[in-house]
This record gives sequence, C-alpha cells and structure tokens, in this order.
Amino acid sequence: MESLVYILLVATSVVGLTFIVERGLALRWKKVIPPEIEAAVEACEGTNDISSLRRACIQHVSPLGRLLLLAADRKNWPKAENVDALQTRARHEIVRLERGLVVLEIIVGIAPLLGLVGTIIGMMTTFENVGHAGLADASKLASGIALILKATLIGLLIAIPALVSWSYYTKKVEMLAVEMETLCDEFMRRQYRETK
Repeated sequence: MESLVYILLVATSVVGLTFIVERGLALRWKKVIPPEIEAAVEACEGTNDISSLRRACIQHVSPLGRLLLLAADRKNWPKAENVDALQTRARHEIVRLERGLVVLEIIVGIAPLLGLVGTIIGMMTTFENVGHAGLADASKLASGIALILKATLIGLLIAIPALVSWSYYTKKVEMLAVEMETLCDEFMRRQYRETK
C-alpha cells in the first residue's frame, strides 16, 4: 500500500513538471505578444494600414494576432459590435492561455495529501510491527519513523514548485491579458477615430 502512494507521488511529480515546462514555453511573452505585431499596431494609423498588420498577424500566429485579425476583418462593423466580438474572442484566448494551470493547482492540493496518506500508512505499519515485536530495538522504531516522514517531505517537495509555478503563471496570464487588451484597444481607437 505504501508503494502505491510513492508511485502516485512520482506520477504527480512527472505530471507537475510536464505542465510547468509546457506552460513556461507556451506563455513566453514573445509567443503571445510578438514584437512584430506590436510594432504593426503602433504603425497602423487608419484603415489604409491594415494590410501590414494582417501580414504581421498571419506571419506570427499568436493570441494577440488572432484577436487583431478578428477586429481587422470586422472593421466595417459598427464599433460597439466589433468591440463585443473582440471581447468574446479575448475571453476564449485567455482560457487557452490558462490551460493547464488548473492541473498545477490540483497538484498543489493533492501532493501534500498523498504524502500525508503515505505517512499515516507507514505509521500504522510501524506501530503494528512494534506491537508484535515489542520495543526491544528502539532504533528500528526511529528508522521506521524517519522513513515514514519521507512521504510527507516528498509531497511537500512536489507541491512547493507547483505552487510557485501556478502563482507565477497565473500572474503572467493576467499581465499578458492586460497588454493584449491595451494593444487591441489602441488598434480599435485608431480604426474608429473618425467616428467620435
């Protein structure tokens, strides 16, 4: 039974590490907000400059690029309808950026609990053995308790990096969302400047 807990802890560790690395690669600033698209938004002064923005968005596929392509494709729509469509798509893009963060959040909660289960199972086994053999050799009891506490330690060593990564990536998604919103707002203001 104790070995099952260790297997689950190792599996939890592998899954956590996989999502930490995957999210680290997926949430790179340049991958979500390519500088080329950012420059194209700043250079886009009106409806005539949209072709260069479209080229940049197609060449550098990204969440920001998908949002700006949507807004550019709907430039003939009334501003309010275009903004609504953009906000709806932006929510989808944010959900895509948050993908996998819930797994890290679950690992933060489950890893220490698995360690605790391993500790409890180990303590039950150790005390059962002491009950049968008596306290003739206290060093066996001490080594048994040391072995037991390793499960809790392993659980915490899995949970701590998962917690740090989850917190960091959650904040990074928030910062990326604010920057994408700012750039999309800038694009919309420039496109609908004459309708004020």
